Amino acid sequence: MKRNMVETILGAVVLLVAGCFLMFFYRTTDIKPATGYEITAEFDKIDGLQVGTPVRISGVKVGQVTRFELNHKNYRADVYLNIQEDVKLPVDSSAVIASAGLLDGKFMTLTPGGDEEMLKPGGRIEYTQSSASLEQMLGQFIFSVSKSKKADDDKSDDGDETAAPDKEAPKTPDAPVANTPGKAPEKAPDAGGDDHP
Repeated sequence: MKRNMVETILGAVVLLVAGCFLMFFYRTTDIKPATGYEITAEFDKIDGLQVGTPVRISGVKVGQVTRFELNHKNYRADVYLNIQEDVKLPVDSSAVIASAGLLDGKFMTLTPGGDEEMLKPGGRIEYTQSSASLEQMLGQFIFSVSKSKKADDDKSDDGDETAAPDKEAPKTPDAPVANTPGKAPEKAPDAGGDDHP
């Protein structure tokens, strides 16, 4: 009887923890019924992009990626975005797939344009920039580090070559002895060579 009670309590604790985890997951991923209007954007590469990826303007979430598919005419990726009803985008707006960090996921950022005409439901964003892959970012980072290190090494080598070798300072004639207190100053010999007593 005691064992059954312990198992029941442990089972209830496991279910409670699972429920808390699901609630946390629901809130952080912001999985809600999509409301708003749909627009599309075309990209060369959408590596790391997923359904539900947030769409942001100036860091504020204004929508999400609902789906994507391959365009069989030009073999680019068509990405479908659901944007909030109260967010109106000019037709010359641009979309960029950005990365929150090396280990974080991707998100899409929109930059509104200056045109007076707004995108309508089913409209398409023409100006896009594809995502950079993790390999490309790591390659660029390693290349920049090695390049700066090589520049520092070249600079230090040039400094060693231009530095003058240590030499003994040339001997200069003895300077006149400064007057010391208690002694009469020495007189310089006259230019005419006349001796004075």
